[in-house]
Amino acid sequence: MQNGFMGGKTIDNPVIELRNVWKVFGDRASEALAAIRSEGIGKAEVFERFDCVVGVADANFEVRQGEIFCVMGLSGSGKSTLVRHINRLLEPTAGEILINGTDVMAKGEEELRLLRANQIGMVFQNIALLPHRTVRDNVALPLEVQGMSKMERWDVAERSLAIVELTGWEDKFAHELSGGMQQRVGLARALAADPDILLMDEPFSALDPLIRRQLQDQFMDLSARLKKTTVFITHDLDEAIRIGDRIAIMKDGVIVQIGTPETIVTQPADDYVADFVAGISRLKLVFAHSIMGSIDAYKSKGGNSLDTAPRVTEDTDLDNLIDVAVETDGPIIVTDSGNVDIGIITKADLLHGIQGGKG
Repeated sequence: MQNGFMGGKTIDNPVIELRNVWKVFGDRASEALAAIRSEGIGKAEVFERFDCVVGVADANFEVRQGEIFCVMGLSGSGKSTLVRHINRLLEPTAGEILINGTDVMAKGEEELRLLRANQIGMVFQNIALLPHRTVRDNVALPLEVQGMSKMERWDVAERSLAIVELTGWEDKFAHELSGGMQQRVGLARALAADPDILLMDEPFSALDPLIRRQLQDQFMDLSARLKKTTVFITHDLDEAIRIGDRIAIMKDGVIVQIGTPETIVTQPADDYVADFVAGISRLKLVFAHSIMGSIDAYKSKGGNSLDTAPRVTEDTDLDNLIDVAVETDGPIIVTDSGNVDIGIITKADLLHGIQGGKG
């Protein structure tokens, strides 16, 4: 994150904020939370003493305008529980939730209904298309609930289907579509009300790898064009790294680390995260600014002349740095956005960058 931008997207104002959010399931949730806070007891003891389960533990994060914020973890880590608090499908045991600075917890039933209908779209793994309704009518369903006229909602539905490249399929039924096409219908339905926020709970996880990757590509393209603020839930680190501007990794209800894909891979917060990222290729995730050394230090050690050294920008990834390195015997100079020299990469720096923790 640099100069107020992340992945080319401005990050000035948070659209979503979670502050100290807890979710404890069970009849004695309040007692259990009080004991957690006063005694510092863990998840196992909470279950033993209070017959309660900690779903989310003291979650804090912000999601910025146009950002894709991925929440990932293994089954039971709390990621799906967490996302359902944003639109209050689940009520937190404690904490604050804000959408565009407005306290969601203060909203009554009618205000909450309008928030879900107009500002937040949600896409589940099981999108539950109604089998007796056409694709067009499935997409238009939320607009029908809002009382929009038939012609108007059909027009909106057809525009939404065009966005997800399903023009011509409006009069088909769910059983006539492939799994990937059904997921696109679900996305079109979420987009129909033109929400500011998309909540996506493992929307592609049940699909074949090739179809999944195609939908990831399409979703990233849509996100860039429509500038939707997205919280994307996944158990797949490759997916999170591929599409996320930032990633939150959860374990046992706790957010262990939040960072860019590069930070998660190069600076894991603990052994749990390190194990997750151990098999991830660094070639497209690690950039010149992370591995460069000081030009002055290089010169002070009597390094070779830099007069003919090639230059790369600070956001050049390892894959491209390797291509540059094979064409020169000397070091590579790194420049900033203003074309000012800010660092140097030697062959040793490059190898250490590729090796990661082995360096």
